[in-house]
Amino acid sequence: MDYLVKAYAMHEGVRIYAARTTDLVSYAQKRFNMWPTSAAALGRVLTISAIMSCTYKSGEFLNISVNGGGPIGKITVEATDGKVRGYVENPGVYLKRGNKLDVGMGVGNDGMIEVIKDLHMREPFSSSCELVSGEIAEDFTYYFAKSEQIPSSVGLGVLFNPDSSVKAAGGFLIQVMPGCRSEDLDKLEEKLKTIKPCSTMIDEGMEPEDIIKEITDGDYELLEKRDLSYECNCSKERFRKGLKTLEVEDLEDILSKEKKAEITCNFCNERYIFTEEDLKKILEEKKKEKHNK
Repeated sequence: MDYLVKAYAMHEGVRIYAARTTDLVSYAQKRFNMWPTSAAALGRVLTISAIMSCTYKSGEFLNISVNGGGPIGKITVEATDGKVRGYVENPGVYLKRGNKLDVGMGVGNDGMIEVIKDLHMREPFSSSCELVSGEIAEDFTYYFAKSEQIPSSVGLGVLFNPDSSVKAAGGFLIQVMPGCRSEDLDKLEEKLKTIKPCSTMIDEGMEPEDIIKEITDGDYELLEKRDLSYECNCSKERFRKGLKTLEVEDLEDILSKEKKAEITCNFCNERYIFTEEDLKKILEEKKKEKHNK
């Protein structure tokens, strides 16, 4: 079961979130039949998005896009309350540099991270910053420092089995609080230079609590635990409402030429089929509504 834990560390000078996301990243890979580099890139963005969603109040919504101009194309993720869904434009990318996946080349670094937050205020809040490397963790570390003015460190990883299926995935977000002691910050920076990759720690059986313990040398206080999952809220009824927004002429054109409509959800790859009878009912309803206006 995927989950996240939140803790304070080092005399409450540091806030840390650590997450295991193996199941949700594996689910996304299977839904889109993604090749490893595409799956690693999306998995990293899904992981940091899930973590970020848990830093906001319940019901607040994030839309995150990463577009670096690489062969993977644009990565889009939506997240709220630890529930995420997302996709890449090109799921069929497999690039390696030596023995490691080259996520940076797949994503590219000629572009931006864009974050839109619906915090239930009058207008959504948006922020953005340029990509640094395309490796995602470095890019979001820079994003937090530049766009949110929070000194941070982000660690993200996805590890694969020999058959290219997801073996382990997870990440952490460390945020430095006002008043953090300089000696604690120095200690933390040295520790981050020596810890193993996040996906390796998870593959070795470490839980999110163990990752926080490793980062802080046991100097922490757990505050919260949250479940994480991949969830899509699409349905045939939602897409039916979308078809109903088309003009009468457009619906008639689909009926005469195609006799049916097939719609695939970008976020989960579920396919919905509307038969000729379905379309005729939608068209009749549309005509009645137009007549009654």
